[in-house]
Amino acid sequence: MAGDEPKIIGFLCNWCSYAGADLAGAARLKYPPNLKIIRVPCSGRVAPELVIRAFKEGADGVMVLGCHIGDCHYATGNHRTARRMPVLRALLEFTGIEPERFLVKWVSSSEGELFAQTVREFTEQVRALPPLRERMK
Repeated sequence: MAGDEPKIIGFLCNWCSYAGADLAGAARLKYPPNLKIIRVPCSGRVAPELVIRAFKEGADGVMVLGCHIGDCHYATGNHRTARRMPVLRALLEFTGIEPERFLVKWVSSSEGELFAQTVREFTEQVRALPPLRERMK
C-alpha cells in the first residue's frame, strides 16, 4: 500500500461483521488492503473515544460494523451503537472531520459480498477527500 493511500480502521463485531469479513476472505472477494480490522465483542462496545483515538493516531477513515438491528448476539448492543454513533458523527463534524470519513453499517455473517463492497466503496469515498493526517497534527 502506497504512503498516500488512506488508512482505514474497522471496528467489527465478532458475531456478524467479523464473520462476514471472514466469509469475504474465504470466498476470495476483492477489496482494498487499506482496512485494518479491530475485532470487538459487539459494536455497542465501541466507545466514541476509540473512534476519536483512531483518527488522532492517523486513521483517514473509521468504520463501525455490527449485526443487523434485531440480530445482536447481546440483544441490544447494536441499538446502543445506533443511538451513539450519530451523535459522534456530529461531534466529529464539529471538530472539522468530514462525516464522510466515518461509517456505521450493519453487515451479517452471511454477507461477505456486502462487506467487500462496503470496504471498496468506503475506501474510494475516503480516497476522494483531502488528507486528514496533515490537519490532525
